[in-house]
Amino acid sequence: MGIEIERKFLVKKERWKEVNKTSGEMYRQGYLLTDPNKTIRVRQTNDKGFLTIKGISVGASRAEYEYEIPWKEAEELLDQFAVSELSKIRYKILFENKLWEIDEFLGDNEGLIVAEIELTSENETFTLPDWIGCEVTGEERYYNSNLVIEPFVNWKL
Repeated sequence: MGIEIERKFLVKKERWKEVNKTSGEMYRQGYLLTDPNKTIRVRQTNDKGFLTIKGISVGASRAEYEYEIPWKEAEELLDQFAVSELSKIRYKILFENKLWEIDEFLGDNEGLIVAEIELTSENETFTLPDWIGCEVTGEERYYNSNLVIEPFVNWKL
């Protein structure tokens, strides 16, 4: 079984603006199934497609299976079968030998910036960059599958 161990953090916007980053990659992703216990997602990047199945989160861990699929098939699945969809720009930053993936959300989720780090164990230690804010691991409203249901624009902050 594939296991994803991932922690999520909000990004300090003012500090993030100062980060020397490469150009991000546009992601279009949609959900074929959004259920509290499992999700089935299709993702399309600039040149690849992916089908991902994720289980329920327990702490920072959950079952995950991801398969590369042809770009055109990802587009067809998104156009014909996705029940909900979001777009974001993903940046990848290497900080102290750890890969951080930072998502700047677009559309109804614009203004939300979330950073994720994948780990090899839940108790693995790592250093936080100065542009990282509070941790939101396990807070369901920050799950991408929930952002399509209750987008950031509707949140009462």
